[in-house]
Amino acid sequence: MSTDPLLQPYKLKHLTLKNRIMTTPHEPSYAEDGMPKDRYRAYHVERAKAGIAMTMTAGSAAVSKDSPPAFNNILAYKDEVVPWMAKIADECHALDCAVMIQLTHLGRRTGWSKGDWLPVVAPGPSREPAHRAFPKQMEDWDISRVITDFADAAERMQAAGLDGVEFMVHGHLGDQFMSPLTNAMDAPWGGGLDQRMAFPMAVLSEMRKRVGDKFIIGVRFAADEAQDGGISAKEGLDMAARFRDCGMVDYLNVNRGRIHTDPAMTDMIPVQGMKSAPHLDFAGEVRRISGMPTFHASRIPDVATARHAVATGLLDMVGMTRAHMADPYIVTKIREGREQDIRPCVGATYCLDRIYQGGEALCIHNPSTGRELTMPHILSPALRQKSVVIVGAGPAGMEAARVAAERGHRVTVFEAADQPGGQIRLTAQTPRRREMIGIIDWRMAQCTARDVDFRFNSWAEAEDVTALNPDVIIVATGGLPHTEILEHGNDLVASAWDILSGDVKPGRDVLIYDDAGDHPALQAAGLIAATGAKVEIMTRDRAFSPDVMAMNLVPYMRDLQAKDTTFTVTWRLCAVARHGNRLKAVLGTDYSDHRREKDYDQIIVNHGTMPLDQLYFALKPLSRNLGEVDHPALIAGNPQTIATNPEGSFQLFRIGDAVSARNTHAAIYDAFRLLKDI
Repeated sequence: MSTDPLLQPYKLKHLTLKNRIMTTPHEPSYAEDGMPKDRYRAYHVERAKAGIAMTMTAGSAAVSKDSPPAFNNILAYKDEVVPWMAKIADECHALDCAVMIQLTHLGRRTGWSKGDWLPVVAPGPSREPAHRAFPKQMEDWDISRVITDFADAAERMQAAGLDGVEFMVHGHLGDQFMSPLTNAMDAPWGGGLDQRMAFPMAVLSEMRKRVGDKFIIGVRFAADEAQDGGISAKEGLDMAARFRDCGMVDYLNVNRGRIHTDPAMTDMIPVQGMKSAPHLDFAGEVRRISGMPTFHASRIPDVATARHAVATGLLDMVGMTRAHMADPYIVTKIREGREQDIRPCVGATYCLDRIYQGGEALCIHNPSTGRELTMPHILSPALRQKSVVIVGAGPAGMEAARVAAERGHRVTVFEAADQPGGQIRLTAQTPRRREMIGIIDWRMAQCTARDVDFRFNSWAEAEDVTALNPDVIIVATGGLPHTEILEHGNDLVASAWDILSGDVKPGRDVLIYDDAGDHPALQAAGLIAATGAKVEIMTRDRAFSPDVMAMNLVPYMRDLQAKDTTFTVTWRLCAVARHGNRLKAVLGTDYSDHRREKDYDQIIVNHGTMPLDQLYFALKPLSRNLGEVDHPALIAGNPQTIATNPEGSFQLFRIGDAVSARNTHAAIYDAFRLLKDI
C-alpha cells in the first residue's frame, strides 16, 4: 500500500473511493441535443481510465424547462438522458471510478430567449449582470414545481446507475434563495436564515424521499459570499451545520465568493497570476467546524498542493478539475513515480473562458482534451523510425518535437533564438502571465528526456535542413507583427511586441490601436501605463479585446482602470503623420465616412502576425506532398498520405503562425494532429 495521502481510499457513506482525487462538476459544453453522448462520455471515461476516484459530470444539469442551458448544459428533465448517463456510469464503474452528476435550476443565471422561451425565475426581481435577464419573482406553484423537478431528475440519475447527485446551490436558484442579496420574498421562503434555507431544504427532502439512503446526495454552496450584505462566513458555517443536522446531506462541496459577474467569478476561480488555492484554508475551516465530509476545488493545479490539502485534513476529497483537463493521467503518474511528467495546468483558463463565451472547453496546451474520440492522450509508437526536422521552437515546434520523439522518431530542431518559446517567451515577460512558460518548459523536459537534438542560434536555410536527409520537415517558424495596415504612416508606428520585448521604450501619451483583440495589446498597455503614461486603447469593433475573453480580462481591467487608461470602441486608425514633435492620428469609423484627428506622442499597432514562410516555399518544390495537407484526413485524425511529387524526398508541413496568425492552442493542435501519425 502506498503511504501517499492522495492514494489512500476514502469511505463516503456506503461508497469506497479508491483515492482522494476527483474532478468536481463542470460543464465542458460537449452535450449534443442536451444529451451526454459519445464525445461527452469519452471525456469522462478517459479520466476514469487514468485513475481518478470519482468523476463528476455536468456543471450543471438542468432540472426544469425554465432553466434553459446557458452553457450547453445536460437536460436532466428529459427521460432520454437516462440511457446516456447509464453508459457513462457503466464504463466508469468498470474502471473502478465513481460517477455523480450535479443538478441545478439556474434561476436568474440564464436567459429567457433560450430553450422554450419561458420567463427566467428567481426569488427576487434583481438581474444577474452576467446573464442580463430580468427574472419573474417565483410564485408558490413555481416553487412546488421546481422542487418536484429536482426529485424527478435525481430519480432519473439513480435509474441510470450513478452513485449520487450534487445539488448545485452556489450562484444558482438555491443560492438565490439562501442569499439576502437576491431573496426578496416574504416568509415562508424569505426573511431569516431558516426561511431562506427553506427552499434548498425542501429540495433535499424531496430528493431523499425519492432515492432513499443508498444514494449519495451532496451540496455545493458558498459558505461565504465575500460581499457586504451577502452570506457571511459566520452565516455560511451556520448553513453548513444545518446541512449536517438535516440528515439528508452526505458531503459539502465548499466554494467562496460569488459568480454573478466576471470579476466575482474570477475571484472564486482564479486565473494565472492570481494566488493558487485561495479558498483552501477556508474550506478546511468549514470541514473542521461542521465535521462534514468536505470537497473543494479552486485553482488546486499541482500535486503538492493537493497532497497538502489531504495530509493536513483540510479536505477529504480534492478537486483538480482544470488540472485534469491539462493532464488526465495525474493519478497514473503519481502512482508510477512520474510526477515530473505531469503536464502542468498553467492557469490560462482558456477552458472556462471558452465556455462562458459560448464555446466548448479546450485546454490551451492539451489538444486531446475534449477530442478523445479522435486525438489520443497516450501516443502509440511509430511502426518505423523516421528522421523528423523541425524549424522553430515556439509552441507549435516544441509540440511537434515532443510528439515525434515520444513516438520514437529521430528529431532535430532548428531555432534562431538562443532558447525555446517563441511568442510564449514574449508573453511570459509580463509577470502576471509568467506561468505560460510552463507550456514550453514541460515540452523541453519531455524532449530532453528523449534526446531531441536542439540547434539554437541557428537560422536554418533550405540546404541546412535537407542536408540531414529528413523524412519529414515541419516548418514552425511563426510570424512577425503585421503593422503595415495604414493608408500612410506605417513607418511611424511600433508594434505591441516592440513594447513587450523592450525594443521600443514607452511614450507618455500613447494610442494602442488593437485590431487583433488578443493579449499583446493589453499586455503592452499595462506595461506603458505602469510608467505613469496616458494610454488610449482603440478598436474598430463595438467591444475591445474579444479574444482575451471574460475571466482573463478581469486582471487587466483591475490594473488598467487604476491608471490613466481609456478604452475607445467603434473607431479605427486610418493613417499617421508627423505633427511637430508629435504624431497625428487620422481616425475613421466603419459606420460612416466621418473622420477626425488626434495627436499622440506614440502609436502602437496590434494587428496579428504575418507568416515567416520563406523557408517553407523554398522547400515546397522538393517535397513529396508539395506542402499539401489532406484536410479530411487531418480532421478525422488519420495519417497524411498525399504524394503528388514522386521526385520529392520528404513530407513537408507548416504549422502554427507560419500558416496564419492564430493562438497557442491552434499551434499546438496543428502539431499534434499531424505528428501523431507520422
